[in-house]
Amino acid sequence: MARYVYDFAQGGRDMAGLLGGKGSNLAEMTRLGLPVPAGFVITTESCRAFLATGGEPEGMWQEVSEHLTTVETAAGRLLGQPDDPLLLSVRSGARVSMPGMMETILDIGLNDDSVLGLAKVSGSERFAWDSYRRLIQMFGSTVMGVDPALFERAIALLKDVRGAPDDVHLDAADLAQLVETYKNVIRLETGEHFPQSPAEQLRRAVLAVFQSWNGERARLYRRREHIPDDLGTAVTVQCMVFGNLGPDSGSGVAFTRDPATGRPGLYGDYLPNAQGEDVVAGIRNTVPLAELERLDPHSYARLCEHMRTLERHYRDLCDIEFTIERGRLWMLQTRVGKRTAEAAFAIAAELADEGLITPDESLARVSGEGLARLMFPRFDAAATGDPLAHGLPASPGAAVGAAVFDSAEAVRRAAAGENVVLVRKETTPDDLPGMIAAQAVLTSRGGKTSHAAVVARGMGKVCVCGAEELSVDIEARRFTAPDGTVVEEGTVISVDGSTGAVYPGPVPLVDSAVMRFLESGAGDEGSARAVDAVARALARADTVRRLEVRANADTPEDAARARRFGAQGIGLCRTEHMFLGERRKLVEEMILAGTDGARDRALAALLPLQREDFSGILEAMDGLPVTIRLLDPPLHEFLPDRTELAVRIAAAEARGDLPAAHDVELLSAVNRMHEENPMLGLRGVRLGLVVPGLVAMQVRAIGEAVAERTRAGGSPRAEIMVPLVGDVRELRIVREEVERVLGEVSAASGVPVSCPVGTMIELPRAALTADRIAAEAEFFSFGTNDLTQTTWGFSRDDVEAEFFSAYLDKGVFPVSPFETLDRDGVGRLVRMAVAEGRATRPDLKIGVCGEHGGDPDSVHFFHAAGLDYVSCSPFRVPVARLEAGRAALEGTDVSDSR
Repeated sequence: MARYVYDFAQGGRDMAGLLGGKGSNLAEMTRLGLPVPAGFVITTESCRAFLATGGEPEGMWQEVSEHLTTVETAAGRLLGQPDDPLLLSVRSGARVSMPGMMETILDIGLNDDSVLGLAKVSGSERFAWDSYRRLIQMFGSTVMGVDPALFERAIALLKDVRGAPDDVHLDAADLAQLVETYKNVIRLETGEHFPQSPAEQLRRAVLAVFQSWNGERARLYRRREHIPDDLGTAVTVQCMVFGNLGPDSGSGVAFTRDPATGRPGLYGDYLPNAQGEDVVAGIRNTVPLAELERLDPHSYARLCEHMRTLERHYRDLCDIEFTIERGRLWMLQTRVGKRTAEAAFAIAAELADEGLITPDESLARVSGEGLARLMFPRFDAAATGDPLAHGLPASPGAAVGAAVFDSAEAVRRAAAGENVVLVRKETTPDDLPGMIAAQAVLTSRGGKTSHAAVVARGMGKVCVCGAEELSVDIEARRFTAPDGTVVEEGTVISVDGSTGAVYPGPVPLVDSAVMRFLESGAGDEGSARAVDAVARALARADTVRRLEVRANADTPEDAARARRFGAQGIGLCRTEHMFLGERRKLVEEMILAGTDGARDRALAALLPLQREDFSGILEAMDGLPVTIRLLDPPLHEFLPDRTELAVRIAAAEARGDLPAAHDVELLSAVNRMHEENPMLGLRGVRLGLVVPGLVAMQVRAIGEAVAERTRAGGSPRAEIMVPLVGDVRELRIVREEVERVLGEVSAASGVPVSCPVGTMIELPRAALTADRIAAEAEFFSFGTNDLTQTTWGFSRDDVEAEFFSAYLDKGVFPVSPFETLDRDGVGRLVRMAVAEGRATRPDLKIGVCGEHGGDPDSVHFFHAAGLDYVSCSPFRVPVARLEAGRAALEGTDVSDSR
C-alpha cells in the first residue's frame, strides 16, 4: 500500500523527489538537530494522484490525521483549540524550487473563537487579529478564488482612513474590523462563509496547494525553466511560529555567501516584528542581516552557527529562511541557493580552494549558460552620466529598455519587438510573464531577498530592488526621481544590476571583463575574482573533456577570433558567404552563361578570389583542421529578387521604355530556376553534379591555397565537405572529381596536396544509409539544422513564425528543437549514423556543425553519442569548451539551485 505522509524525522535530502525540496530539506535540518518546528510532508505522489483523478488518494487523509495527532501531542495543543490554539502553515514544495509560483497558507486553525484564545495566551490582541486577517486573506484568495486586489483595496482604504503609513500602524481594533471586512468580501464574492472548522481549513488548503501545481504562473515558470510538468508538488504542514509578536520577534532570509557576487560572509535581510511573507513580498523595506547582531545578539550568534553547519553539510551556498519568536530562533527552510552567474563561478572556485569540493565538482557546478551571461556587455562607465536613482544591485548585468508599469504591457511590447524594463513598487508571482518578457526589473521596495530579486537571479535577468528614492505611480504609469525628473511609460531607461544605478536614456555598452579576458587574456582589477574563476573552470574543462571544440567561421577575422577563444579548428567554413557583395556579379555571369566557354570564364574569375579566401583562413588556423563546405544554397539565391525584377521591367514598359536587356535576362533565369521548396531543391551536392566546373573551381582554389601555405612554411589542414548527400553514389562521383583536381594541383605546384573528403549528414536517408556512405567518406559532420527540418518536416523560417509558440504553450515540445537537439527523433538518427558509420570505417571522424554544437544540453548529448567534436559560432566556443568538460563528468555532484 502506498504511503502518502512522512514526519520530518522520517525523511532526508535524498528524498526530494518524494518530499519536495522544502520537505526534504526540513527533514535534513531536523536530522542535523537544528531548531525546526514540528511537522510532516504530504508526498508528490499524493499530488500526482489528485491531479490524475480529481480526488485525494484513498487513505491519504487518514495518514494526515495520524501525523497531525502526533504533532498535537508533541505541542500539547490541538489544532484550533479555543483557549490556546495550535496553528499550522501549509506550503507547497516541489522537487525543483519554484519561488512564489505555487501557494502558501499560514495560520490554519484560527476562527472567531480561537482568535480570542490566541490573543489571551500571547498577551497581544493586535498580534492575534493580525494573524487572523492574514489567514482570511490568504485562504480567501488561494483556496476560495477571491481576487487578491479586493483584500489589498480594503486594507489600503483602512490605512488611508487611519492615516497609517503601513499595516504595522493599524491597532487591534482596526485589524478586528478588517477581519469582518474580509469575511464580507468572501461572502459577497463566493456566496459562502469563511470556514470556521480548522479541519476543513486544513483539508481545503492542502488540496488548493495540489491544484496550484497547474496554475497559470506555475506552468509558465516551468516552461521558462524547462521543469517537467509531471513532477507534482509535495505539501509541507508545519507548526506556526510567529515573527510578529513584537520587537523581540522577526523574520529573515539569509545566505551563507552573497548570491550576487559569491563573496563569503553572512548576507541577507531581516524584518523585525514581521512574518516571513513580509520579507519576501517586499511590502516593507528590510534591514541588513548584520543589524540583527545589534537587535538580538544571542539569536544572531546561533543563526551564524547554524549557517556554518548547513554550508559545511551541503558543501554549497545555502539559502535559509528563519523566524525569531520572542527571542527563540527557528529554522523554517534551507535549500541550495539560487545565484548569479558571477557568483556561481566564484563560489565553485572558492569551495574547491577550501577543500569542501573537488576540482571536478567545482567544474560541474558552473554552466555554459552562466558563462554566456558573463560574456554579455556592460555599461560604459565613461558614458553613464548622473543616475536617476540608486537601489540594491540584486541581479547583475546591463539592460536598456522602455519603462513599463505592469506585466501585461511588458508582454505586449516585448512581443512587438521592443525592449522593456518592468517597473513596479514590488513584484508578486502574478508578474512572472512580465518579468520573463522584460530585459530588467526595477522595484522601489524590497531587498535582495524579495520576490523580484530571487526570481530575477534565477532567470539571469538584470534586477535593481528597493530604489526607495523613486516614487512609483502604477496608476499614472510613471515614476518620479528625487531630482523631480518624471519618467513616463515608454521612456527609455538603463538599469545596471551590478551597481544598482538607474540612468535616463540608453547608455552605451562595452565588452564585459570576461569577454576582454577571452579576447586578449587581460582582465581588470574590479573583476579579477570572476575572471580568475572563469579561467580556472575553462582550464579544468580543457583538461577533462574528450570532445574537441571547433568553430563555424567564414573569414580570416572570424577564424582568428575563434582561435583566441580556444577553438581547435574550423568545423564549418561556408563558401557561399564568399560569393556575396561585389562577387555576386561573377556568380550572375556563371548562371547566365549560354556556353561552356562563358561559364568557364566566370569560374576562372572566381578562382583567385576563392583561393585568397581559403589561404587567409588556413593561415589563421595554421596547424588546425579547417573543414570547407562546397557550395550549398540554390543558385537563384545569388540573383536579384524575382518580384523586384518583374516590377522594374513592368515600370519600364509602363513608361513606354524598353526594359534593360540584363534585367530581362536575369528575370528569365530567375523564373527558370524558381522552386516551390528551395530547401529540398537544386542545392548541395546536386549543384556539383549538374553545374559543370563548379566543384572543380572550388576544389582547385582549396588545393592551390594549401600548396601556397605549404610553400610559405605553414601547416595547412584543409578538409573538403560535400553537403546534402542522400546517396553514396552522389558522394562517390564528387569524391572522384575532388581527387582528380587535387592531383592536377599537386602536379602543377610540385607540392603534394591531399585533403580528407567527407560529407554532412543532414538528411534522414543519409543517416539511415550511413554504413554505405562511410565507405566513401573520411568524416561525417552532422548538419543538425537541416536534419531537424527534414526529420520534423518543418520549414524553419515558416514554422517559427507560424505555430512554434503554440506548440511550446501546449507542451508539444518543451523547447524549440532548433535550439536544443531533439534527442528522441533527430538524436536517434545521430546515434544510428555514428554506430553504422564506424562499423564500416572504425576511424571515421565525426562532428556536428549545426547551431546545436554550441547549445549546452546538446553538447552533453553529442558527448554521450560518441562524436569527436562540436563546432559552433566563435562566440559560443568558450561555452562549448566548458560544457564538453562538464559532459565528461556526468554523475559528478552538481549545484542544483533550481
